[in-house]
Amino acid sequence: MSLRGIPCVGIPGTIDNDIACCDYTIGYDTAMNTVLQMVDRLRDTTESHDRCSVVEVMGRRAGYIALNAGIACGATTILIPEVEYDFQRDVIDRMRKTQSTGKKHFIIIVAEGIGKVEEMAKRIEAETGVESRATILGHVQRGGVPTVRDRVNASLMGCRAVDLLKDGIGNRVVAMQKDQIVDYDIFEALNMKKTLDLDIYKLAHEISI
Repeated sequence: MSLRGIPCVGIPGTIDNDIACCDYTIGYDTAMNTVLQMVDRLRDTTESHDRCSVVEVMGRRAGYIALNAGIACGATTILIPEVEYDFQRDVIDRMRKTQSTGKKHFIIIVAEGIGKVEEMAKRIEAETGVESRATILGHVQRGGVPTVRDRVNASLMGCRAVDLLKDGIGNRVVAMQKDQIVDYDIFEALNMKKTLDLDIYKLAHEISI
């Protein structure tokens, strides 16, 4: 990028972690930790009252926050935009299977792009008899104190951007690939495609019952 003849370098900052050229974007780790803190607080009531909490997290087109936060909190089911779901099979049946192990409280994590958490909670209660509540975490996920990982990566990316500009190099995007700070031509970066690791999604549901 060049703004009025001034070389520019982009640094990816989005909690959704959905920038294709980058494995990790600034803000993503902080958002996931915020989600986990909120869900852990909800779990206290969910567990003490034998309830089901249906929790909507951010991610309109990308399910990275939902997937990883869901694994971290032991969600019974994780619903994300990248994977089609069947409510009976993926929510109701999984809850009943989990009930057979003696568990009486449940966490369902739903990405923003799926939505309808209020309807889901009503349907869960009607079909399972488990008292259910919907919670939309909303923009609390965008604020808070940055994690160490976000602070360190932001510093490393910022340094790479400054080094490029010192050398008179613009039209670049700084990114992280395989835990290494790299940079790409802006047009190359924009043409990249990013896919969610479905093996991790499958594993998340294998370990949650």
